[in-house]
Amino acid sequence: MNVSRSLALPAIAAISAFVILTGDATAAPLPERVTFASADGRTTLVGYVFLPEGPHPSRMPAVVMMHGRAGAYSSLAKGKYEASTLSKRHRQWGHIWALQGYLAIMVDGFGPRGYPSGFPRFSYDSRPDELNEVTVRPLDAYGALAYLRTRNDVIADRIALQGWSNGASATLATMSATAPGITAPTPSTGFRAGLALYPACGLKGQFADGIKPYAPVLVFHGSDDEETSPRRCAEFVAKSQAIGGDIQLQLYPDATHGFDDPSPSHQSDEANASATRDAIPRAIAFFASVLKP
Repeated sequence: MNVSRSLALPAIAAISAFVILTGDATAAPLPERVTFASADGRTTLVGYVFLPEGPHPSRMPAVVMMHGRAGAYSSLAKGKYEASTLSKRHRQWGHIWALQGYLAIMVDGFGPRGYPSGFPRFSYDSRPDELNEVTVRPLDAYGALAYLRTRNDVIADRIALQGWSNGASATLATMSATAPGITAPTPSTGFRAGLALYPACGLKGQFADGIKPYAPVLVFHGSDDEETSPRRCAEFVAKSQAIGGDIQLQLYPDATHGFDDPSPSHQSDEANASATRDAIPRAIAFFASVLKP
């Protein structure tokens, strides 16, 4: 199954993607560390803000980024959890969005709750409920949305959401019209779009019939994902479409979990590299279609 909306891939988007993909994102400027409240009403979250380099409008669209089960930081952080130890994947995507003229914010939802290093593979059933991707992490996403709307450099009604793995599952839940954290959401009061990379689509059994997102959602998955089920996500997307949901799936043949990780261990796999080359400009075009006037 390979379902996607018809997206133009502008030359400039492809060039930007190529520059990031073949360059070293760790050589780019570090993002700014900020703090803000989760919509859970009790947690102060940490965020890392990526800004466009060079001339840019005084107000710009924004992207909220939600990390996966391993947390926001590199596995080599060794207890040093800050902007300099964000994972290469998160820094790469932060700079991709900055290149497009957006402000991007990576939300650390695990560190403030005592789990900065995240969790290993196959630990799903042992993770604390305070990190629940269906009932808690959407509150973090909406906390980030509220924070961005306090900034005078962000266009308040042009903010999108992106997540990876567990954060992608949180993205799906967040984009539901029944998500916690916001009442009667619309694209202008909530997020303009959601981008979910290789989510687990079980969603705690709370969306057995799919979701009807209030704004368009695009899902990327690899057919050889060894950690989350592409089959379950294909079924989830099909159910969501059947109830009128504006949600699409782009399935990449033979790509694995975390296919967009820029590390050599992932990009030396040609299926992952091919998926990444397609996914970056496709994501750029998707967000441009809803964020740019």
